[in-house]
Amino acid sequence: MSDLKTQFEQAARESTELPSRPDNQTLLQLYALYKQATVGDVNTKRPGMTDFVGRAKWDAWEKLKGMTTEAAMKAYINLVNQLKAKG
Repeated sequence: MSDLKTQFEQAARESTELPSRPDNQTLLQLYALYKQATVGDVNTKRPGMTDFVGRAKWDAWEKLKGMTTEAAMKAYINLVNQLKAKG
């Protein structure tokens, strides 16, 4: 797990240095995978109707409910690597 955690932390750093900004769907996916890997299942109430960004983030995270920390870390690492390869 510690090797996976190290790879995950490296991917998190690299996600802020991508050559181009990912589209909004990909950003939501990155956010949700990161939250699932670091926090686990959603543990907050869904934001109100006027908080469009907050609701989108919450919904993306909620879709990953039940995913293990390890699986979320691996998926996050893979997604960052794909984005780096796209350039």
